[in-house]
Amino acid sequence: MKLTGEFTVPARREAVFERLTDAAFFVSCIDGASNLVEVDPTNYTATLDTSIAYMKFKFAVAVAFVEKIAPEKVSAKAEGVPAGMVGRLAATASAVLAEAGDQTRVSYEIDVALTGKLGSIGHPVLRAKAKTMERSFVQNLNSAFAPAGALPETRA
Repeated sequence: MKLTGEFTVPARREAVFERLTDAAFFVSCIDGASNLVEVDPTNYTATLDTSIAYMKFKFAVAVAFVEKIAPEKVSAKAEGVPAGMVGRLAATASAVLAEAGDQTRVSYEIDVALTGKLGSIGHPVLRAKAKTMERSFVQNLNSAFAPAGALPETRA
C-alpha cells in the first residue's frame, strides 16, 4: 500500500532536516513509539504500541536511515513484528523538503507491506489509521517549532 502526502512546518528547511534526521526527536513525534535504542549511527530499534480498528498491536521495530541528502531529502526503511502474533510490517519512507518562504513544505511517500493477520486488515482501515498518525505527527513536529506560548495550528 502506497501513501503520499504533504504538510508544512513553520521552520527553515535546514532546521526541519536536522530534526527529522535526529532519531530520538523523530520517535518523540510518533504517538506510541518508545524504547529507542541506537544500534549504530544509522540503525535503531524501537517499540510501537498502536491500535488499528479494534485490535491493539505492540511492534518490535528495526529502523534504518538509508539516505540523507542535507537539507532536501531523507529516506528510511522499517521492519517490525507484532508481539504474540504471526505477521510482519515492512515499510520504506522518503521525505523531500522544499523551501516555502520561512517555512518548509514536506512531501512524503510511504510504501507499506503487511503480512499475516496484519495483512487481513482492509486498506481503507489502514489508510484511515495512517491519516490519524500523520495528523498527530505533524502536530507534534509543528509544536516543536512553535514559538514559546504559541498554540500550534492543527489541520482538520
